[in-house]
Amino acid sequence: MITRLIDGVDEIVGRIVSIVAIIFAGIIIYEVFMRYVVGAPTRWAFDVTKQLYGFYFILLGGYALRHQAHVKVDIVTHRLRHNARRWTEIIGYFIFFFPFAWVFMTRSYEFAMTSFNQGEVTYGAVQLPVYPLKMAVFVGAVLLLVQGVSEVLKLLLKKADHLEPMEPLDVR
Repeated sequence: MITRLIDGVDEIVGRIVSIVAIIFAGIIIYEVFMRYVVGAPTRWAFDVTKQLYGFYFILLGGYALRHQAHVKVDIVTHRLRHNARRWTEIIGYFIFFFPFAWVFMTRSYEFAMTSFNQGEVTYGAVQLPVYPLKMAVFVGAVLLLVQGVSEVLKLLLKKADHLEPMEPLDVR
């Protein structure tokens, strides 16, 4: 089924991108060692870690949505019955999520292509190309939009495990 394919792609991307966090941490540890122990800070570590964090953050949007890690307005839906909550989420996707994701995807594509065509680089001690990160923003937007399609299909097909009855909020 299409939802399994989309979920699988986002799962694979999420697992691969999670390795970036290890690389990111390694570079930071290396930079701290070089700066405070050796007394010779690097010229490249700050720019590289900024870009790696950007890759990490933006490419995990679809993975986070797949695992229900995005912010939801549960305070509105927590008292609704299962079916009403399901339809509220479906409507919410169409009113809020899909328009945002579409604009995010189309604008990030334009943003990435402008950067690529200009050969944009960072300014500072080391000039790294910026367009790969901006292209990752576009890829992340596509993954997020497609994962949204998967989530809506699961809701429509009543396969949403994340909509199990919730405990009532204790508002004492």
